[in-house]
Amino acid sequence: MSTFSTSDRVIADEQVQLVDPRNRPCGSTSRVTMRRLSCWHRATYIIVRNAAGEICVQQRTPIKETHPGWFDLAAGGVVGAGEASLPAARRELFEELGIGGVKLVSGGEFVFHDEGLRLYGSLYWVDYTGPLRLQPEEVVAVRWLPVADALALEKATPDTRLALSTAIELDRW
Repeated sequence: MSTFSTSDRVIADEQVQLVDPRNRPCGSTSRVTMRRLSCWHRATYIIVRNAAGEICVQQRTPIKETHPGWFDLAAGGVVGAGEASLPAARRELFEELGIGGVKLVSGGEFVFHDEGLRLYGSLYWVDYTGPLRLQPEEVVAVRWLPVADALALEKATPDTRLALSTAIELDRW
């Protein structure tokens, strides 16, 4: 008997935009193949900030393929095959946190490569104080933390830590 649900199979089969080491599109493949072969790809990172200047930190589910149970300092995810970064960011923000119809501010791009993960990240942020609707397959809980406290979390995912650090360094905050 398989321990994977239908939604797990759909995620594994999702087609991801591949890029070369210079961030030029070079095809697509399934998410599972991209992870297995450590392919260069694109991903989005959306830092959600409330009126108090705190950021929304998500605790990942224990079934996530990388860093299960850790904390994401930004919403986001992989860019689908043929998808542009801004629509992907909007899609991910709505899927993970239920936030839609808001203006995303671009914060530029960064490169991340570590532990078999190689990507070009597109950084965005949004000021938001409304209700959240968490995606149960990906997010266990959220908490609002000051930036310094979020960066100090021991089990913050390294790519979202870099995304937040990049936003601070670029003074796009």
